[in-house]
Amino acid sequence: MADFVCKIAQANGKVLEDVFTANTEAELRARFSDQGCLVYSIKEHGRLLALPGKTRRRGKVKEDEFMIFNQQLVTLIKAGLPILRSLDLLIPRVRNAYFRALLDNIRERVKSGAMLSEAFEAQGEFSPVYTASLYAGEKSGNLEEVIQRYINYQKVSSAVRKKVISSMVYPLVLVGLVTTMLSFILTYVIPKFQDLYESLNAQLPAPTVFIINVSKGLRSSLVVLVPALIIAYLILRVWLRSLAGRRIVDGWKLKAPVFGEVWLKFSLARLARTLSTLLAGGIPAVQALQTSTQATSNQRINEAILEAAQGVREGKSIAKSLEATGLFPALVIEMVEVGESTGALIHMLASVADFFDEEVNTRVATLLTLIEPAILVFMGSVIAFIMIALYLPVFSLAGQMG
Repeated sequence: MADFVCKIAQANGKVLEDVFTANTEAELRARFSDQGCLVYSIKEHGRLLALPGKTRRRGKVKEDEFMIFNQQLVTLIKAGLPILRSLDLLIPRVRNAYFRALLDNIRERVKSGAMLSEAFEAQGEFSPVYTASLYAGEKSGNLEEVIQRYINYQKVSSAVRKKVISSMVYPLVLVGLVTTMLSFILTYVIPKFQDLYESLNAQLPAPTVFIINVSKGLRSSLVVLVPALIIAYLILRVWLRSLAGRRIVDGWKLKAPVFGEVWLKFSLARLARTLSTLLAGGIPAVQALQTSTQATSNQRINEAILEAAQGVREGKSIAKSLEATGLFPALVIEMVEVGESTGALIHMLASVADFFDEEVNTRVATLLTLIEPAILVFMGSVIAFIMIALYLPVFSLAGQMG
């Protein structure tokens, strides 16, 4: 008997991670399958999933590397090569040592009789969407088409994500420059003027006194402020890792003015595209809904999807189950309902994803056209106020001397 760390989704939609005892991994999988549970991962407790005699080093599999590997794999499978032979050809060509070690382990598992999806899932490093797609492809005998569909899904999702991130770079750079410049002026420039005016016994106007007092307060509180900010950041990170913290913050994200709608549409686009890919691969609706929660990191949306999966398990339609959660827009409900009634659900979900992706790109572009000038105006106004406040005494002294 051995202990296994298992992550499963129970019949009621609840995700559970615990240690179970069984003779083999296959026995555990059969047991969970009989109970109607979806298996995310099974790892032997206390052992590293690495080849005998080798130590697994921690690393990261880059998205581009993984996509190239899958493109090469699907090409070899289409050419008629067996899975094991395809892995033998591809593994030596992988430059990432960590990824290559994972693939070595996958090859050994496949050689021992495991399914390719099980071998990938056992690593604990790959998306459940990918492993579920592999499983569906192996069961349907259409593995190359499923992998190709996953590649297309990744390309579109990655392109949208990179476009949104790149759009935010310039505003973040502006904010960083503003913060750095103001910090330099308040902690270095203003004290020099303060020393000058004190040596001249000059009568200072109210704006100058205000700026000097702000500078004094900032410099005197740095010793306390910096450690306090670090401690607050660490506490916030720990709190955000808790379930209660994630639920609260994710709820704020969805309700935030202007940005909440953008965040919701971005999450729903990824969710719809993932669900479309899984259903197209032949995965049952309940399992597809449960697995699609991996497409978004928002805890509130994930809970709503698991709630909808439970509704589908009880015999309701996907549209009615999603509507019952009260989280999804009417457009999504209507298109899913039409897709179910016409048998075109997969295409409808893809259309929903395309529509929301376009909406997100348009909204982000509009927001940036407003945010960037606002940052520049704010920066210019603050610096202009500081400069005027600092030089007012100079003008006053020059007038007295004249």
